[in-house]
Amino acid sequence: MGYALVNGLARKIVEVVTQPLETKIIEEIKPPPQEKPPPPPPPRLAAPPPPYIPPPEVQVQVPQSVQTTAITAVTSARPTEPVAAPGQRFAPAPVAVQRAPVRTAPVVDARACEKPEYPPAALRAQESGIVLLAFLIDVDGSALESRIERSTGFRRLDEAARKALSLCKFKPATTDGKAERAWAKIEYEWKID
Repeated sequence: MGYALVNGLARKIVEVVTQPLETKIIEEIKPPPQEKPPPPPPPRLAAPPPPYIPPPEVQVQVPQSVQTTAITAVTSARPTEPVAAPGQRFAPAPVAVQRAPVRTAPVVDARACEKPEYPPAALRAQESGIVLLAFLIDVDGSALESRIERSTGFRRLDEAARKALSLCKFKPATTDGKAERAWAKIEYEWKID
């Protein structure tokens, strides 16, 4: 064994044993591509309805020279109201005139209310501004609901004004002299004196 190693016989045996390897690349057979279903049809969009434009109100003034006894239309239907005999005047039945109800808005006057206390934190921070409040005035003049329409930019001032002014009594709105609920607005200015 020592002789075989020294003379290189072992190398020759390894060369004989390791002959060139032959390799082949086998490609995998792919199944045929499945046919894709067609895409769904696009949704049908209904055309929006045409915009409604009300017809203009046109008032035609009849000149004074047209006589009131002129025939303006001829019909074959009999009139349902009695017709005056020739030479007599027929007095038409009195027509009830409906008048529009008389409405008055609620009166919101903060001068009659106690002045809201300036929040101490807002006073220290030098906060000021004008808040616009809306109140739902009940038939007895009390504020049922309140909301801030336009803020001063400072929540403390807005809430202080809303709470203080909602305790006030106001004059309610009326319809034909009868009190009713209605919304009213008031501005309150916060300023440091």
